[in-house]
Amino acid sequence: MIIVQLTITSKAEEKLIELNNKQFNYLQLWYDIEDCGCGVNGVPTIRLTNKKETYDKNVAGASFPTIVSEQQAVFFAENMKLDYINHSFRLSSTSEMLNPFIPERSLLNY
Repeated sequence: MIIVQLTITSKAEEKLIELNNKQFNYLQLWYDIEDCGCGVNGVPTIRLTNKKETYDKNVAGASFPTIVSEQQAVFFAENMKLDYINHSFRLSSTSEMLNPFIPERSLLNY
């Protein structure tokens, strides 16, 4: 099992709290493959959820309770940062930009 760590900047955490409004228990790292062709072509993203399945693992270091599916963890970097810039979230690692534009509405509408 890959250990995934996430640092959430203060701006991103403030926006998560504002959007969440105490409705959801978890931030979920999600590898979205919808309309991407096959299971290995996808986009790393995030969403808010109340569901934690048996195969979901806790993400280390995150200031907001964060989970990732054990099967999807391979699509994420081991050390990542979630930031909030120009009205969107940005997921990056030390070596690459995983998703530079995650709209606020996508956290709630999936």
